Parts: sequence; C-alpha cells; structure tokens
Amino acid sequence: MERTLPAQRDFPLHGVAASRLIEQEAQIGLAPHALMRRAGSAVAALARALHPHAHTVWIACGPGNNGGDGLDAAIHLHATGLQVRVTLAAEPAQLPPDARDALDRAIAAGITISRDAALPEAPDLAIDALLGLGGNRAPSDELARWIARLNALACPVLAVDLPSGLNADTGQAYAQAHPIPCVQATHTLSLLTLKPGLYTGSGRDFAGDVWFDDLGIAAPTTAPIAMLSGANQSDTRPRLHGQHKGSFGDVCVVGGASGMVGAALLAGRAAHAAGAGRVFVALLDDTGIPLDPQRPDLMLRRDWWRHSPAATLAAATVTCGCGGGTAVREALPRLLSCAGRLVLDADALNAIAGDESLATLLIARRSQGRDTVLTPHPLEAARLLRTTTNAVQQDRLAAAQQLAERLACVVLLKGSGSVIAEAGRPPWINPTGNAALATAGTGDVLAGWIAGAWSALALNAGQAARHAAWLHGRAADLCGHTPLRAADLIEAMHQASQR
Repeated sequence: MERTLPAQRDFPLHGVAASRLIEQEAQIGLAPHALMRRAGSAVAALARALHPHAHTVWIACGPGNNGGDGLDAAIHLHATGLQVRVTLAAEPAQLPPDARDALDRAIAAGITISRDAALPEAPDLAIDALLGLGGNRAPSDELARWIARLNALACPVLAVDLPSGLNADTGQAYAQAHPIPCVQATHTLSLLTLKPGLYTGSGRDFAGDVWFDDLGIAAPTTAPIAMLSGANQSDTRPRLHGQHKGSFGDVCVVGGASGMVGAALLAGRAAHAAGAGRVFVALLDDTGIPLDPQRPDLMLRRDWWRHSPAATLAAATVTCGCGGGTAVREALPRLLSCAGRLVLDADALNAIAGDESLATLLIARRSQGRDTVLTPHPLEAARLLRTTTNAVQQDRLAAAQQLAERLACVVLLKGSGSVIAEAGRPPWINPTGNAALATAGTGDVLAGWIAGAWSALALNAGQAARHAAWLHGRAADLCGHTPLRAADLIEAMHQASQR
C-alpha cells in the first residue's frame, strides 16, 4: 500500500471498463471470495493506520461488491476491539455472492448491521463503501441520503475505491443537480487499479488523500487509459563547462498587446528562468517600451517575428499569444508556417478557433516536422472544439485527446489535474498544483516555461509540457494555498527545480 500524492513515480490509470476486466482476470486462480477479503483487510489496515485512536466506526455499505469490501473491513476492525456499526443499503438476498459471503461472516462475528440510521451519534471514523466502482449514474434517493449523512459528519471519512457518486473515468459527479452529489472523503483507498477520476476534474476535491493497494496482484497488462506524472518530471540536466548560451537555444515570446504587456514579459521571464540561452520578446503594444526593468536581460524586439529570416524562426522556440489580443492574428500565419517549435496560448488559441485558415496551417505543421504545444484553459478548449466549457469539464481526458488528434499537437488542458495529450498515446494527468495558481498571469508563466525547457533541455514537446506542468504545480504545493502571484511564481518554480 502506498500514498500516491505527491507522486514519486509514474502510475498507470485504468478506467471503469479496464478495471472490471483486470478484476475478473485477478479472480482466476484465487480461492472464492479471496480478492474481497484482501480488499477488506487493506481497508481496515489503512483505517487503523490513519486513525489509531478511533474507538467507534460507522461503515455505510451499498448493494454491490463495494459494500462487500466494507463488510469485510468491518470484520477486521471488529476483531481489533473497535465498536463497529454497519448500515447496509441493500436487501441481503440481492447482494452479489462475494458481498453476501462477507455479510454472513460479519453477522457471525456479532457485528451490528442495520438497514436504518443505526450509526453511532458521533463516530470517530466513517467508511464509505456505498458505490465505489459500481456507481454508473446519479445515486438513488436512498443512497443520496446516506451520502448526505456521511458528508454531515465531523469525523474523517475513508472512501473505498473512490468516493461514492464520483465518475471514475472523468472525475465529475454523476449527479450534477445536488449541492454535494458525492461523498467528500478525507482519504480514498483505490483498490487493484488507480482510476483517473481521482486526479482530475472535481476528483481531488472529493477524494482527499489517495492511497493505492494492488491487493497482491501483479501489474496488469491491460493498456492504461491515462498516466499519472511522477516526480521525475522535475529532472534537469547539469550544464557542462564547455556549454554557452548558444547551447540552450533562443526563445521568442510574441504577445503583449496594448494593456497586456505584462503577460508577454511574464512568459519571457519564465522562459529565461527555465534555461533558455537567449529570450526575445516581440511586443505587440504600439508604445514600444525599451526594456523590462526587472529583467533587462530580456531582449525586446518588437517585429522579431516579421523581420527575422525564416531560418531564424525555424531554429527558435516561440511562445505566441500571451496577452496578444486581436493583434496576434497578424503574426500567426508566419509563425505557424515557419517557427520550429511553437507554444500557443491564450489569444493565439482564440484566433485559431475563429479562423479555419489558421487551423489548417496549424494542422500542417506536424507533417512538416514542426511540433506545437497548445495550452488552453477549459473555455479556450471549448472554443477550439466548438462546444461548451461544461462539456469539456465533464470529460477532460476525452476533450484534451480530441484536441490533440484533431489539431496534431500536444495539448495541455489546464485546470485541476491538468491533462497533457498527444495523438495516438494515452494522456497524462499532472498531479501537482492547487488553487494558489488561480491568479492572473500564471498561465503565461506556464507557457513561457514550456518554451524555455523545450529549448534548453533535451526534451520533446510532450516531455516539455509535462515537465513544466509538474514544476508549475510543485511550486504552488511548496508555497501552500495562499494566492501565488505570477511574478513570484517564476522564482518559486526556479527554486523548486533545484530541489
């Protein structure tokens, strides 16, 4: 058993369909009910480890095998001397065989089991074993009432496999109409496989700290639906004595229209901090400020994208769109046609969403051997997909993958559990970060850092996006949940990269 966040290694993530198949394959060769007994033992062990001083435990068990896991856990906890009460939201005769076996053994052990609200007045710990992977729709009225009871408790709540009411594939609640449609767990123990919904969408808010137990089953050969990025995404490579600024490439930031110059400067500073040898900033603002007083090492070249030879653009890494406004539209055709490595953010994405000719140029880059990274937030992704923000958020993995396939790019869909997708490959979920990043300009920092890392390190487009996303979030995690201003974020990322 291990805690999955902060992730010290990459984890494969399996959706509902694959998890069910893996469970079926795991049953082969095992004695009847063995897998559920392992699950119950694991749940009880984690409950005792996390809350060693608990005396009373309430376990809410549902009508499927998730409820059976809870019943088996009750047997183990009862055996250690805890006062265990179980609420069973099902008729015993309707339980599946494994769960019925667990119920019979729980009754034989003398555990109090009730169909009504026979929970202790103030339990020290509660265990959610209502639905788990078995939920595939909004909870019934009866289960919704038990979810509400769990959420009203003052004690910690441990969810078995995943919080009841949460879609394991998407990280969104099945019941959108309820104020709190899912169990809000303190901890979640994911069994046999890790589910992507625990790490993206609303999953982090509902799941709490996520733990994993493979139940002694060998790693599955079934292809994962996604991957969770581990701590290795922060790796940097030592610089050799003989290297010089030309060894780490040129980055140019094209953006910063009138009133939004700061966005381009933030991106430029981030690219420099990430390791780029030289950073040019081509502002689209008409006033033409001569330099960045905080970072005079940035070279402000207003028409760099217009006057530089095609060979110069082809050799550079370009970030376009940060604070670009409508003025960025003029720069996009040449950049899409000539830039060797291109990061598109913000207003560049909005321009492409509204112009099919730009989208055609973007798609053509892959066949020309030119890689592109898009960094949309959900609204920008919705514009590119011609759908709604809600539709994007309802299945973030699918939305990011659809964009990557359609536009032949690497796509970094920002938000809780940022998704990094590439055509023909399982997407990655970034596990770092928190709402401290919810301030203006942090997206510009991310776009600039991707370009800088892509230019300076021996990374491909997908690796650069994952590296920057991981470090971006890691800096926020190290700073806590206080709002992290974008200018401070750059230095926080630089410090985090040295740890």
